[in-house]
Amino acid sequence: MKNIEEELLAKNIKPTAMRILVLKFLKQQLGAVSLADIENSFDQSDRVTIYRTVKTFESKGLLHSITANNVTQYALCSAKCSEDNHRDTHLHFVCNQCKKTICLTQVAIPPIEIPEGFQLSEIEVTVKGVCEHCQA
Repeated sequence: MKNIEEELLAKNIKPTAMRILVLKFLKQQLGAVSLADIENSFDQSDRVTIYRTVKTFESKGLLHSITANNVTQYALCSAKCSEDNHRDTHLHFVCNQCKKTICLTQVAIPPIEIPEGFQLSEIEVTVKGVCEHCQA
């Protein structure tokens, strides 16, 4: 695994202390997390700095956002994503019991053809059920 600083630099993101901490936190998560989850993981955190960090990560192709149940959550992108092209066209699973959102990267969304004159900007597919941990 690459050094966190090198990974940020590879995405043209300046590796500040907060950015390093947030990326380390995100790499430890099993599912998507909200801004509140990130904020609550740090004893002393500046909400605005965390928000800007997440938005920078998203714009540079390091994170993608998922909106489920009116809550926006964030998960790390695949290595194929870049600032110009997000390629996170996979299924998102929301557990009805624990409320976690999990990226199912092994389940790709097939290409979707839209009518002429429409411009596609993003695709979100969310399925709901009970995750493997809650079933155990």
